[in-house]
Amino acid sequence: MSESPLPARHLQREASALYDRATLDYIHRASSTGLYEIRGLGAKRALPHFDDLVFLAASLSRYPLEGYRERCSTKTVLGTRRASRPIELQTPVTIAGMSFGALSANVKEALGRAATEVGTSTTTGDGGMTEEERRSSRTLVYQCLPSRYGFRPADVRRADAIEVVIGQGAKPGGGGLLLGQKVNPRVAAMRTLPQNVDQRSACRHPDWTGPDDLAIKIQELREITDWEKPIYVKVGATRVFNDVKLAVHAGADVVVVDGMQGGTAATQTCFIEHVGIPTLAAVRQAVDALEDLDMKGEVQLIVSGGVRTGADVAKALALGADAVAIGQGVLMALGCNRDVWFRDGRPVSAEADYAALGTQAGFCHHCHTGRCPVGVTTQDAELEQRLDPAWGAKHVRNYLKTLTMELTTLARACGKQDVHHLEPEDLVALTVEAAAMARVPLAGTNWIPGWERR
Repeated sequence: MSESPLPARHLQREASALYDRATLDYIHRASSTGLYEIRGLGAKRALPHFDDLVFLAASLSRYPLEGYRERCSTKTVLGTRRASRPIELQTPVTIAGMSFGALSANVKEALGRAATEVGTSTTTGDGGMTEEERRSSRTLVYQCLPSRYGFRPADVRRADAIEVVIGQGAKPGGGGLLLGQKVNPRVAAMRTLPQNVDQRSACRHPDWTGPDDLAIKIQELREITDWEKPIYVKVGATRVFNDVKLAVHAGADVVVVDGMQGGTAATQTCFIEHVGIPTLAAVRQAVDALEDLDMKGEVQLIVSGGVRTGADVAKALALGADAVAIGQGVLMALGCNRDVWFRDGRPVSAEADYAALGTQAGFCHHCHTGRCPVGVTTQDAELEQRLDPAWGAKHVRNYLKTLTMELTTLARACGKQDVHHLEPEDLVALTVEAAAMARVPLAGTNWIPGWERR
């Protein structure tokens, strides 16, 4: 009797590409609970990104600016189309909309302080305007979302700009989620909701269904603010070319395009990982739309979603953005995914709190639970005290300052006296995918995939 052949040893522990560990975990969880996963932050899968681009700095064919002796301007003006009081910022790096509810009141105050100190803007997010945020923010953008939670005409007038949110990069086509553990008495009162009950926001505005109605809504917002305040329109990056054109036709002063690397406090994982297009692809489509309408420069473009470093900012501006908005990076600067928090300037370990969530620092995406170990994404009265507003403001200020210095360093290296003079010609791509999306040549060639040489 012949012996049975042994299986090939390399097959015994060979993972399946189709049914890898993450897919198996997903199926086992779904089959056990009958529920989809909800989590915070952004996409974890690898996507084409600004990292896939590099700058062509000056040498013989270009003339660089000398280090710190020659000035490079970062002044940024937003809302020049129709607002009588456009916003003037000292840096093109702004803070994206994140709600009180998703974030604690201490965090909202810290963001306002930091933005004021570096001369930029912060944004309210869903759920309304807190007094801490308005008091600490020199320039505050007030969001008008489909939910209308906490939306008040008096606060519209107190804002410096209004952002009509159509969609968000982490969940375009979907509404926001705020689980009951974060709906404390103050959040409930601001949103006119019952306490401790899960809140699901609407995915579309209740009083209009298309761009014609949006034009009416923008007109109403202009009238209530005496035509002073810039009106932004924010879209999640999907059909970017058409969406930007429709936003401009409706009367937007500024268009905000949020790519799928953008974060969220809570939504379905299937949204985060499988809906929308990467920020890198969205930028050029948005610029194409503005140029097609001959509105580039008259209507400003803000890009968000996965912007983390000064190099990311510089590349976004080179591709045609006027400014960027940062959310997740700001949360990391506040201590998100850090293994300690600080009491009276002394570090206190947060490892046990991460372990209680079933994770550890560097892997946490549990914003939706309200049990943030470092006091950022919580409404718990004890946990939120782990984030001191002064400490948070200092760290966010340092982060934004660093990004701006990196931005000007790269602009000088490319010979630019103004960061807004960066252009696609200053970039090349390291991958075929990035070259096609950003529409810049593959490094070492003059080939742009999908585009004939003219």
